Amino acid sequence: MNYPNLFAPLDLGHITLPNRILMGSMHTGLEDKASDYDKLAAYFAERARGGVGLMVTGGIAPSIQGWLKPFGGRLTLPWHKPRHRKLTRAVHAEGGRICLQILHAGRYGYHPLSVAPSKIKSPITPFTPRALSSRGVERTIRDFVRCAKLAQESGYDGVEVMGSEGYLINQFIAARTNQRNDGWGGDAERRMRLPIEIVRRTREAVGRDFIIIYRLSMLDLVEGGQDWSEIVTLAKAIEAAGASIINTGIGWHEARVPTIVTSVPRAGFAWVTHRLKGEVSIPLITTNRINMPDVAEDILARGAADMVSMARPLLADPAWANKAREGRSDRINTCIACNQACLDHVFQNRRASCLVNPRACHETELKIEPAAVRKNIAVVGAGPAGMACASALGERGHKVTLLDRATEIGGQFNYAKQIPGKEEFSETLRYFQHRLSDTGVDVRLGHTADAASLQTAGYDEVVIATGITPRTVSFPGSDDPRVLNYLDLLADHHPVGPRVAIIGAGGIGFDVAEYLVERVPSPATDIARWAQEWGVDMQLAQRGGLQPPVPESPARQVWLLQRSAGRPGARLNKTTGWVHRATLKAKRAIMLGNVAYQRFDNEGLHITVDGTPQILPADHVVICAGQEPNRQLADQLIALGMKVHVIGGADVAAELDAKRAIAQGTRLASVI
Repeated sequence: MNYPNLFAPLDLGHITLPNRILMGSMHTGLEDKASDYDKLAAYFAERARGGVGLMVTGGIAPSIQGWLKPFGGRLTLPWHKPRHRKLTRAVHAEGGRICLQILHAGRYGYHPLSVAPSKIKSPITPFTPRALSSRGVERTIRDFVRCAKLAQESGYDGVEVMGSEGYLINQFIAARTNQRNDGWGGDAERRMRLPIEIVRRTREAVGRDFIIIYRLSMLDLVEGGQDWSEIVTLAKAIEAAGASIINTGIGWHEARVPTIVTSVPRAGFAWVTHRLKGEVSIPLITTNRINMPDVAEDILARGAADMVSMARPLLADPAWANKAREGRSDRINTCIACNQACLDHVFQNRRASCLVNPRACHETELKIEPAAVRKNIAVVGAGPAGMACASALGERGHKVTLLDRATEIGGQFNYAKQIPGKEEFSETLRYFQHRLSDTGVDVRLGHTADAASLQTAGYDEVVIATGITPRTVSFPGSDDPRVLNYLDLLADHHPVGPRVAIIGAGGIGFDVAEYLVERVPSPATDIARWAQEWGVDMQLAQRGGLQPPVPESPARQVWLLQRSAGRPGARLNKTTGWVHRATLKAKRAIMLGNVAYQRFDNEGLHITVDGTPQILPADHVVICAGQEPNRQLADQLIALGMKVHVIGGADVAAELDAKRAIAQGTRLASVI
């Protein structure tokens, strides 16, 4: 059998799961409106069909006070059950199993009705919560129990009680957020009383034949968090209270340590779950940055956990489990942990999706179905937009030729995969290499397409995905051979000196800065090295699992410069931008805004900052000042009267955007 540990059944007593794969909870935005539950049902059904052993919904509030946001998803009243039955029936029809996650946001609630153990404002929300009274705590326990009972009546196979990531239960457990001195706060025993009572009373209400997963915060990663002995004590008490499984929670949302971005090593926190093994007898689930079957199999084979949780990897590829079981792991569309279309969308109040799989959460709207008329189509450019479009066209049955003057597919992804912490991008290239072949696309590399040859070939339609050209910046000395653009660095590997000034502080500027300051290989390849860089105490001797970070010395001195006033990097993605800024700060990179470029000479780069002159003693300057669409070929074809579609960077090149490029290419292919 492929991955024998991963596909071993898991006996929970009243039910046996077919494998050790849990699709972890992931908020999609579809949970919040009753009108979206048909779409949510299709989303879960596709993943049940894909072979996952058990799945958990996004967080559903047990009360209005527990909302993540106003009018968010909740299960509190009998007339909420019909919408949830759509999910359970869809999953069960595909032979799957599903649990509802009960999540009370506590002080993380983005609304004025939020409550918490103490009146302490969260650093990530604008609202100060009201402190729950003792009567309010009892009411909250009843809310959890009622929600679980309604879930059971809605056909769910179980519930997951969310006790981690800094939400309400976690807030009660940690001294940093629980300053009470009553039966629900004070010493550790009283602080952990709330989750024990929730699990105990829930078990009494639902009986034995119902899964209760408890999401235990095993590593808070915040000051004033739990120590390890408290975590072990709570785990044992949760088992005694009636939990079926304990899931691993890592970090609070306000933690200074990243936990799920692509620069976190694969299985970077499985060691925490392993530490708890033997302390309890019920199964343990480990989580975070597990995205490929070999990683999951290794965790299970060495006894670090009994089950693995993956949320975003099942967004990226709903057939992940079936592909692994059938020995087709090389066909898995791997999650690259970019967060750009999933978490970033959720924090922007938008529906979640996936950069590498734009059909995620759009299963009822974006369909790749057989074409009514088979066409002969050329796609020019094998970057993200072109690869996505060509493979989807091929899947629909069109005759597709993919042309690119480069000798390998991937376009800008071939540069992105060189950035420390973005090594996962190579997995996307591997996936598309196979997908293009499997869908019958004729890939012609090292081939420069021109208008005349495309017209002569008799294509019915041509898709132009020719990408971008880097924008130039002109100032005295900008023609010096020591002034490079980012492709000189990432494509041609032009050597640079120990001091480099980067002009442009967008996403590419930050990537180039990390490329220049980081030593190779990056800490993303070594869990212990990464933990030291970020200050994670792998010995768990300190509260919250934190210790002072010890960053490695930078490979170079880097200045990151932008013309506009304000903090460089302020426009980076919400859930990952802070990680990039923190990384460069730790590497002593100097980030400056409101910069004017005067000249470059043997003294260095002459600039003014807020009108004050400075000389940066740079050996080289790298231009990362944006891109221009490369659409000359499109204009020529249009002039010849051919039917042309323009996608990706050739369409809009304001900032390199693989999310938009892949989605645009896929959506175009779905309608040709």
